[in-house]
Amino acid sequence: MNYDKYISDITKNIKPSGIRKFFDVANSMKDAISLGVGEPDFVTPWSVRDAAILSIKRGYTQYTSNAGMLELREAIGKYLNMRYNLTYDPNDEILVTVGASEGIDLALRALLNPGDEVLIPDPSYVSYSPCVSLCGGVPVPVNCVVENDFKVAPKDLLEKITSKTKVLIMPYPNNPTGAIMEKSHLVEIAKLCIENDIIVISDEIYSELTYDEVHTSIAALDGMRERTIVINGFSKAFAMTGWRLGYVACPREFLQQMYKIHQYGIMCAPTVSQYAGIKALNDAFETDFASVKEMHEEYDKRRRYLVKELNNMGLECFEPKGAFYVFPKVSSTGMNGEEFANDLLFTKKIAVVPGSAFGENGNDFVRISYAYSMEKLKKAIKRISEYLEELKNNKWFIFICYNTIFLIK
Repeated sequence: MNYDKYISDITKNIKPSGIRKFFDVANSMKDAISLGVGEPDFVTPWSVRDAAILSIKRGYTQYTSNAGMLELREAIGKYLNMRYNLTYDPNDEILVTVGASEGIDLALRALLNPGDEVLIPDPSYVSYSPCVSLCGGVPVPVNCVVENDFKVAPKDLLEKITSKTKVLIMPYPNNPTGAIMEKSHLVEIAKLCIENDIIVISDEIYSELTYDEVHTSIAALDGMRERTIVINGFSKAFAMTGWRLGYVACPREFLQQMYKIHQYGIMCAPTVSQYAGIKALNDAFETDFASVKEMHEEYDKRRRYLVKELNNMGLECFEPKGAFYVFPKVSSTGMNGEEFANDLLFTKKIAVVPGSAFGENGNDFVRISYAYSMEKLKKAIKRISEYLEELKNNKWFIFICYNTIFLIK
């Protein structure tokens, strides 16, 4: 049977995730160290787990409101106001989703008509472009360079804006680069969006993980609340990746459309996870975000350690200001990111992610996650250092003649 003829062309043209490819191979290797997945190595606090267990014991296993439990939406509204000076009505401007990823998908499906263009900073999270394509939209990459700390520049955005441009995705703090957008830079982007009538999808999933200054949401700037859809969730800040709990906050006119898609496609976020989310936020309010601060301090130590070590061994590494990734440039080895990641995996059993997985502008880089213990990071750094030394001392050149491969040192 020819299955290919039944599958949509859009789906066939989407590439599998470049992140999972290396993670899966590393998992099959004995003694491999994976630094590829962006998942906190901290465990969800016991109080949050207990709240979920208690909800099951009490039999709270039915569907909730499609929008999510009102108590949770009220807590999210309080959190957004307390941390980022954002005000949304929990009744009709906040929607609880199955992770932040569903929120991104809902926003794009609610906004895009076939042919609409979406500006996406490059490099950025792997899901944006495929989600745009699945909606019939056109992803338009906007190059972000290390010389500008991987920030998206207004002049580069202007060059990409056409009559078909409808949406700008703002993924800051950024995965994979760790870049942030300070308020002064966001003001320039906001001005451009207002002047060109562009809607912003602001993915702020790493908003609690900034190291030199507090995160600013573009939705908090003058004239931007009405044209911004804020995406956030519990996975990174509260170590709740597997709970799949996120949310969208935006004007009700946008939310009403996303709500319809959510109703038909998902029904509601998992009930148990919602009870856990309520507890996570209430604990944060009562303890002044103690568990978040603990993670933040540990990530900061790891961040500074990796940047120092990678630069010392000759891999140029931008100092990230947010998230939990470093993004070293590896072209000094004579390889691009894909070649480097493959060779490192099969010679030293260290899994990192090629920067090309996040866009063409990441081709000369690899992403290394520091959401791993310091012990594991030190072991990985030792192997990477050994690998680079071996490269220096064993430079081989491939020469092919009459279908025979010769290695020349």
